[in-house]
Amino acid sequence: MQLNGLILTLPKELKLLIGAFVIVLSIGFYTGLLFVGETSSANPNGIEEQYLGNEFDENAEVMHFKKSAKEMLTLVHNHILSMSIIFFLIGLLVSITQLGSKLKMFLIVEPFVSVVLTFGGLYLLWCDILWMKYIVMFSGILMTLTFTVSVLVILKQLLQKSH
Repeated sequence: MQLNGLILTLPKELKLLIGAFVIVLSIGFYTGLLFVGETSSANPNGIEEQYLGNEFDENAEVMHFKKSAKEMLTLVHNHILSMSIIFFLIGLLVSITQLGSKLKMFLIVEPFVSVVLTFGGLYLLWCDILWMKYIVMFSGILMTLTFTVSVLVILKQLLQKSH
């Protein structure tokens, strides 16, 4: 079965369904990023503070306490499960776009690596492996860029006429 470019030949109803799904999913994804920006200042030290606390910093504007083991396991569990489903569905859609095989493979596989590095990294940061905050930051940015490129490719190709 030829998958490359299949998205271009889908019926209008299916393209509309996929487009609506990808747009609503993107709203949820980017709202989550706004939340990250609000809670961690979107920088490595803010990430560390969010999970390890800052109660010993007398100059802190907002006090944070170290997350409990239950909070961390819940966060890691929920995010790895939900993000793997999100990226599985986006990966399925990317697989039927018309793209070069190397770029397509990167867009399909990379998010799963970033999910493990980002949320596994948060857990390791919480375990006091402090340099993981940089891995979390980098993998989170890469995951977001990959999601954005994938969504743009999907939406662009949904709008193209079939050959």
